Amino acid sequence: LNTYWENVRALYAPFESGQLSGSSDVYEHEIPGGQYTNLLFQSKQLGLTEKWPEIKTKYAEANIILGDIPKVTPSSKVVGDLAQFMVAQNLDADSILDQADKLAFPDSVIEYLKGDIGVPPGGFPEPLRTKVLTSRGIKPVEGRPGAFLADYDFDKEREALGEKYGAQNINEKDLLSYALYPKVFEEWKEFEAVYGAVGNLPTHVFLNPMKVGSEVEVKVAEGKMMIVKLVSIQDAEDDGTRMVIFEVDGEQWYMPVTDLSDEGAGAKREKAKGDNDVGSPMTGVVVGLKVKAGDEVKEGETVATLSAMKMETSIPATSSGIIKRVVVNVGDKVDGDDLLMEIE
Repeated sequence: LNTYWENVRALYAPFESGQLSGSSDVYEHEIPGGQYTNLLFQSKQLGLTEKWPEIKTKYAEANIILGDIPKVTPSSKVVGDLAQFMVAQNLDADSILDQADKLAFPDSVIEYLKGDIGVPPGGFPEPLRTKVLTSRGIKPVEGRPGAFLADYDFDKEREALGEKYGAQNINEKDLLSYALYPKVFEEWKEFEAVYGAVGNLPTHVFLNPMKVGSEVEVKVAEGKMMIVKLVSIQDAEDDGTRMVIFEVDGEQWYMPVTDLSDEGAGAKREKAKGDNDVGSPMTGVVVGLKVKAGDEVKEGETVATLSAMKMETSIPATSSGIIKRVVVNVGDKVDGDDLLMEIE
């Protein structure tokens, strides 16, 4: 039995957080146990590994800034997002309040202050809430959001999803998934359209790339298996594509793929320096651009959206004027203070 569980533990090694001991400082930062390892993983993905102790300290500070709230899903995420934002931007409680009308807060923080997840027991923190919402032209939610939530028309949404993805591709589980998490569902369908039914792949193949010469069995239907072997990976072309050659049941398949692993290698992005430069508040991926060169914007207006490990941030215009140039595209990876666009 010991041998069995030792092997099981090794199989799930990719999911290990790296937390190898207890954490008695939980009495100081009050990070919920379920969030602790998630936050640790997020900090690594955001390039803040060395600042993990500071993130824990800022978590406690962020909690007080937000009103010392009960930390459960989703309120604990709000505190964690603000803590990581503060570390990435080198901010403290005073600077958060002083710059509340200009900072590119994570969307979860703005939604919390708006009242989208309810009213905290001690009320909303003021004047922080007023400064954040007023500067963005956001009207606060009065009372419990669920009290005036409109009925959900499942039949109407099922029909709309059927028209978009094909009625045969939408079941009860898909409909409920869309009702609860519409954006995540749409992202999944886009992923599925490109990569197919990855649920048939063995977990270790999905998580870790195959090596040249390795072979794996894939169950494609009940009683039907395919033997897939990675034969070779060709050199990258000028456009970033590589030809990957597989053998599927002995037959060679040639698959052109876009290699993003070396994207931007050696390239240096411009950094935001002046008041008219809109920069990235932290490491992440550009998932939305709201403007283009020549558009007129007002200070505080959302001009781009950044995503970093489930934390989305709306990037506001740093000043009023005309967009002179946009130097990123949707899908680009950026670091903190990288220039996104310039306003004149």
